[in-house]
Amino acid sequence: MMKDVTTIAVDLAKDVFQVAYGDGHGRVLSRQRLSSRRAFAVQLGQWRDVVVVMESCATAHYWGRECQRLGLQVRLLPAQHVGAYRRRNKTDAADAEALLEANRNAQIKDVPVKNETQQLVLAVHSLREGWKAARTARINALRGHLLGFGQAIPLGAEKAISQASACIEKVPHALHGLLHQMLEEISQLSQRMVDAERQIIALNKQNPAATHLQQISGIGPLTASALTASAVDARYFKSGRQLSAWLGLTPREHSSGSSRHLGRISKRGDVYVRMLLVHGARSALSVALALRHKAPEKLNRIQCWATQLYDRVGMHKAIVAMANKLARICWAMWTHGECYDGNNTGLVKAVPA
Repeated sequence: MMKDVTTIAVDLAKDVFQVAYGDGHGRVLSRQRLSSRRAFAVQLGQWRDVVVVMESCATAHYWGRECQRLGLQVRLLPAQHVGAYRRRNKTDAADAEALLEANRNAQIKDVPVKNETQQLVLAVHSLREGWKAARTARINALRGHLLGFGQAIPLGAEKAISQASACIEKVPHALHGLLHQMLEEISQLSQRMVDAERQIIALNKQNPAATHLQQISGIGPLTASALTASAVDARYFKSGRQLSAWLGLTPREHSSGSSRHLGRISKRGDVYVRMLLVHGARSALSVALALRHKAPEKLNRIQCWATQLYDRVGMHKAIVAMANKLARICWAMWTHGECYDGNNTGLVKAVPA
């Protein structure tokens, strides 16, 4: 390796690795193409005192940990920001050169390298989501077949599963076996989801941050687990608003001069964590509305704010605003180790044990 090399950009693929060696000014000094994972691992062990730059992707965190283990400095850059620096057609070599150029921009924030436990947590979440999508597809298929013979099963997975057997008995006998097999498959998928949820709850017990965040109304085991594993460290964000913006819960802005326009939420960032926060906010708002109807004197400050916002802007906007607030409260509790208190802007200082 040449003495002037200070930065090494790697375009990752399943089996092929394109490497660009650059100096401190982002100039490409040489290129290298490695055709196997083993060849890249051997080459990785030969690098010394350089910054390794990669796009954040499925395998980047593993290779990032390998770089750290070898004492190399590593930067993972968001893929959507790197693409703007690609000047020619999309090739592996052009992507590697774009990484070198993007590395010079100090305004592009690194993606923290996830440890194995954090990747494990997100893998369990991904498996659960896959089984949920498959279960939804099977229930919809079963509903369609039954409707073709005038039999309707209710919406909702639990109700559909519990009432489907009786409906199957009312369709032609030749279909009974196949539809019962489909119903059994739906039940198996549901059980796999339950097993995944149990695994997530067990992993949360080893994660103090996830356990701490579950004090918040609207933040359950799934949301706390996914948020802490995806964001890695709250200190990566300077404020709760930065975390909320990273999750795509802040408005899009289109401003010029003295004219400022804030539009809909950006929907950038992690779609899955944002979805969990929105569902949690929906639950928290529903609880607040029910409490206002039964015992309004028991509402805390956040619940009062949420219900008043609901009256002013409606359900959907209030839910998104509540999700935004939940993200900010999570950041404050996660960063400062504070406890949840709905009557004190959501937070009070934690009392030492």
